[in-house]
Amino acid sequence: MQFVARQAERQVIDSLLRSANDSRGGAVVIVGEAGIGKSSLVGTTTGELDGWLVLRADGTEFERELPYAVLHQLCAPVIEARATLPAVQQQALGVVFGLSDGTTPSPLMVGLAVLGLLNELTRQQPVCCVVDDVQWIDAGTRQVLTFVARRLSAERVAMVLAGRPEGSGFADLPQLPLAGLDEKDAQALLSSTGRGGLDADVLDRILAEARGNPLALLEFGPETGVPGLRDRPRTSVVEALQDEFTRRVQRLPEATQTVLALAAAEPVGDLGLLRRATKRLELDLTVLSGAEDDGLVVLGPRLRFRHPLVRSAAYESATPRVRRSVHAALAGATDAEIDPDRRAWHQAHAVTDTDETVAAELTSAAERTRRRGDLAAASAFLERAAGLSPEPGRQAERLLSAAELRLKLGAFADARALVLQAERRPLGPRQRADARLQRALIDLHLARSADAIAALVAAAADLGPEEATQTYIEAFSTSMFIDRLPGRLRQLAARIREQVRPGRDPRPSDLLLDALLDQAVLPVDEAVPAMRRAVDAFRDPDLVNPSWMELACLMALDLRDAAATEEISTRQVELARRQSTFAVLPQALRFHAIGKTLFGRFGDADASLAEATAVDEATGAVNLAFAELILAAWRGDAEQVAALRASLHDRVGRDEVVAELYATAVLRNGLGDYTAALEAGLAAQQEQQRGSYVVWPLDSELVEAASRAGRPDDGVLALERLEAVARTSPTPWAVGTYRLGQALLDSAPATADSHYREAIDLLGQTEVRACQARARLAYGEWLRREGRRAEARVELQAAHESLIAIGATGFAERAARELSATGQRPRRDTAAPLDSLTAQERLIATKVAGGSTSKEVATTLFLSPRTIDAHLRNIFRKLEITSRRQLRDLSF
Repeated sequence: MQFVARQAERQVIDSLLRSANDSRGGAVVIVGEAGIGKSSLVGTTTGELDGWLVLRADGTEFERELPYAVLHQLCAPVIEARATLPAVQQQALGVVFGLSDGTTPSPLMVGLAVLGLLNELTRQQPVCCVVDDVQWIDAGTRQVLTFVARRLSAERVAMVLAGRPEGSGFADLPQLPLAGLDEKDAQALLSSTGRGGLDADVLDRILAEARGNPLALLEFGPETGVPGLRDRPRTSVVEALQDEFTRRVQRLPEATQTVLALAAAEPVGDLGLLRRATKRLELDLTVLSGAEDDGLVVLGPRLRFRHPLVRSAAYESATPRVRRSVHAALAGATDAEIDPDRRAWHQAHAVTDTDETVAAELTSAAERTRRRGDLAAASAFLERAAGLSPEPGRQAERLLSAAELRLKLGAFADARALVLQAERRPLGPRQRADARLQRALIDLHLARSADAIAALVAAAADLGPEEATQTYIEAFSTSMFIDRLPGRLRQLAARIREQVRPGRDPRPSDLLLDALLDQAVLPVDEAVPAMRRAVDAFRDPDLVNPSWMELACLMALDLRDAAATEEISTRQVELARRQSTFAVLPQALRFHAIGKTLFGRFGDADASLAEATAVDEATGAVNLAFAELILAAWRGDAEQVAALRASLHDRVGRDEVVAELYATAVLRNGLGDYTAALEAGLAAQQEQQRGSYVVWPLDSELVEAASRAGRPDDGVLALERLEAVARTSPTPWAVGTYRLGQALLDSAPATADSHYREAIDLLGQTEVRACQARARLAYGEWLRREGRRAEARVELQAAHESLIAIGATGFAERAARELSATGQRPRRDTAAPLDSLTAQERLIATKVAGGSTSKEVATTLFLSPRTIDAHLRNIFRKLEITSRRQLRDLSF
C-alpha cells in the first residue's frame, strides 16, 4: 500500500525509537479500523531501521486458542540467546517453546524470561518488537507482552503493537489512534495509484464511500457502489472491504479458492507445510498464481496475505465441507511429534460429529498447554474436547476441568457457564462434588457473602479429607475477615465441626483448621493449646507447601511468639519465591511486613511491601493494603492511614475490618488521642464478644488507651485476656505485654514500678523492639507523673531515641513532649541517609547489600537487570557512594 501523510503519527513512533536507542524504551499501541493504515505506518517507520534487531509477529483469528502462538513467532529467531539467562528463566522459555520438560512456568516467569531475553539481545544492538493484529493474539502472549511493555523504561527496546479498537487488550499502554485520511491526503493517495484522472463524479463517490480509509481508497474502483454508505456508520467501510475481497476470491477458480482457504487456516505461511497439505488435497500451490496476480497474496519465503481481511474472506467464503477438508489436510501434514497441539487443533476443526480419538488428543493437548502455563488455551482445548466427546460422562469431566482452569484465571462468568453445562449431563458422585465445589468457589469470588461461604462449606462435605480441609480453611478464613454479623463465625465453626472427619495422623492443615475453630468458639486459655500445636506444625522445616502459612503466622502473632512469627513468615516468603507461587507471595510478604513492623524494623517492612506491590502490579491483583495500614499507624502517619482506610472502604464496603480497628488504636495511642484509641479498642472488643475475629494484639492497645484516658475499668477484660495468653503461651513477649498491662492499670506505685521493670526486661529479650520502646515510654510517663523526674528523663530519652531510630514518629513525638515536660530538651533527630530512599530503592539496596546480583534482584522484582542498575545509580547518588562494596558497609 502506498503511504501518505501520517506525519504526526510517524513522529510519535520515531520519538519512541530514539528514546529506546538511548536506553529509555517503551511501547505504543496503534489503534484503528481494518484498512486504516496501521501495518503501513509500522512498516514505514520500522522497515528501514539501521543497526536494529527487528522482531516481528502477527496475530491471526484462527490461532487465538493456540498457546503462546504469537510469542513463538516473535522470539523463535532469537530463542538460543536464552542460554545467558538465569536458570529459572531458561527453564521457563524452554518449557513454553517445547524445548525442555519441566513444571508449569507461571505467565509472570515467562514474561520475566522474555524481558531478560530482550535485555540480553540489546547488549549487541537495540531491539524493536513489532506485533500486528494484536486483537487476535492468544491470551498467553497478550499477558507476556503486557508485562514486558510495562518494564521497558530503562531498556534499549521499543515495542510497537497494532490492532483494531475492539479487543486489542492493551488499553493501559500508550495509544496512538489512527483516523481516516482527510480529503487532501485521500486524493493524493488516489493520484499516487494512477487513478487521479478518473471522472470527477466517480472520484467523489470513491472518496465518499472510502471515508478516508486507505485500503478502501485503493480497492474501491469505478464499479464500486455501496448505496447509502455515506449515511451509515464507519464499520460499513470495513464490511464493504470484506465484501469486495470476498467477491474477488469467489471469482477465482474453485481449486484456487480451496488452496486459499488452506493457506488462511495455516497462519504461519509455512510453504513446506502448505505443499504437503495441498498434495493431500491432490492440488498444487501453483494454482495460487491467479490470486497472486490479483494482489490477494504474496508468495516469497512464506505465503503472506495482502491484508487480514483477505485472509478472512478466503476462509469465510469457503463452504463448511471445504473448511473441514483443509483442516484435515493440515492435520495430516503436521508432524505429531514436533507440533502435536497444532495437529490436534486442526483435527478438531476437521470433524463433523463426536469423535473420542480427536477429543482425547485435544485433552492431551490441554494438559501439555496447562504445563506450559497457558491456562486459557488449555481451557479452550478442553471445551472443544467436551464438544467432541461421545460419552456424556466424559463431556462433563472435560467441562469441569475447563471450568476449573477458567476459575484459576479469574474468568468467573465463563467458569460458571461451563459448570452449568456439565451439570446438564449425568454426573457421578465425584463429578457432582466437583461441580458443587466449583460453583461454590465461583460464588465466593463473585460475592464473598455469608451464603457463598455456607455453600462452600456444604460442598466440602462431599470431598476427600485433604481437599475438604483446604476448603473448610478457605471458607472459614474468608469469613474471619469479612463477616461482622453477631455469632455468624461461631455458627460456621460449629457447622464445620459437625462435618469434619478427624484422621488418626493429622496434617498441618488439619491442625490449623482445628485451631481456627477453637479460637473462634473457646475462651483464650482453652483455645491456646490447639493454636500452639498448629503453629509448631507450620514450623516444620520439611513443610514445602506455602499455602495457609500466613494464617499460622497470624496465630503466632496472636500468641505473641516472636520466633515463630519470624520463622513462619520468612519460610512462607522463601517457599513462595522458590516455587513461583505468585498467588501466595504478596500475602506472605505482607504478613512478613506486619511482623517486621512489630519488631521495629520498618525499613524491612517497607522492603517487603514494595516487593508485594511489585508482584501485585505484575499479576494485576488487588492489594487491600492491610499491612500498609498497620505500618502507617505505627509510624504515626495519620494522613496515610486516612488514605489507606478510604481505599479499603472503596473496595470492601463501609464495615470496619480487622486491621482497621487495630491500626486506629495504634495510631491514636501514638498521637496521644487516648479517647479515640479507646473507642477503637472497645469497638473491637465488642466485635469479639459478638463472635467476630479480632487480632489479639489489640488487647494491649485497649489497656493502654483505657489507662491514659482515665477509664481503667474499660481495660480490665482486655487485661484478663493478656493474662490468659501469658499463662498458656508464656513467651517473653506475651508475659512482658501482660506485665505492662498490669503496670498501666495498677494503682499501687510499688507493684506498678515492679511490673514496668519486668515488662521492659522481658520485652528486651525479644525481637519486638517497638514494643519495648513503647514500654519504656509508658514507664517514663508514669515516673514523671509520680514526680520522679530524673528517672523519667532516662526512660523517656531512651524511648525517644529508640522510637526515632525505628521510625515510629507519632510515639517519638509523644516521648519528646513528655521529655520536655521534665525540663529536658530531646536530642535533635538527624535523618539517616537511608531515609532518602524510596521503598523500592531501599528494597533493591537491601538485596544488593546482601550480595544479590542485578539479575537476581530483577527476578525477584519482575524487572530487567538494566532497570535494577538504573535504580542503583540513583541509590548511589542519594547515599553519596560509588560501589556495591560501600553499600554493603551500610547498616540496613
